[in-house]
Amino acid sequence: MAATSLERQIETIASLHDPTRRALYRYISSRRRDVGRDEAARAVRISRALAAFHLDKLVGHGLLETSYRRLTGRRGPGAGRPAKLYRRSDLELHVTLPARRYELAGRVLARALTAAPPTARRGLLRAARDAGRALVRNGEGPRRRNELSTVLTECGYAPAPVAARRDGEIRLQNCPFGALAAECQPLICEMNLALLRGVLVGLNARGVRAVFRPSGGEPSREPGSCCVLLRRR
Repeated sequence: MAATSLERQIETIASLHDPTRRALYRYISSRRRDVGRDEAARAVRISRALAAFHLDKLVGHGLLETSYRRLTGRRGPGAGRPAKLYRRSDLELHVTLPARRYELAGRVLARALTAAPPTARRGLLRAARDAGRALVRNGEGPRRRNELSTVLTECGYAPAPVAARRDGEIRLQNCPFGALAAECQPLICEMNLALLRGVLVGLNARGVRAVFRPSGGEPSREPGSCCVLLRRR
């Protein structure tokens, strides 16, 4: 009997139970670019052969995608074979037991608010800002005291590593509301901005402000990244 969608998702999540495989997936997800086997092996301190084994397992489960490219930049005879590279796939997993469809409810509400009067949208933004403050206020003591990056990570924004930040900017590499933003982008992006401003208020992060990423004058956003940028004053 063929596996159901739920069973396939459970099998895929279970594949990350292995700590080495999980570390490889997390590393490649954080890089936001194609990664070779040698780099991945060095990052998690394992052999190249072991890295190749786990990376191909992640590909088999649909968590990673592959491409081929010469890393040396050389061409023609003697340039060597193209390297096998890995990147995070667009696969999204949603497992709730028993089954729940919160994303469907979110889509219905987002569509309704998109067509609603401006007063309703203002109410949404106030609620989002309050929710951002509550994310901090309702957290445990140690989380409240940790730096902003910790809260952002827990909320699913995947803030860029410190080494990748430029001029005090914190880029958010993942949009937790990606599916909703794809359908109702202006509404969801405004809600997202209000939510993050609420988080900053809750953390009393007066030296940081949340703004929309500019549409011009810089490289385009990576697919799946957040529309909001955090800037240190």
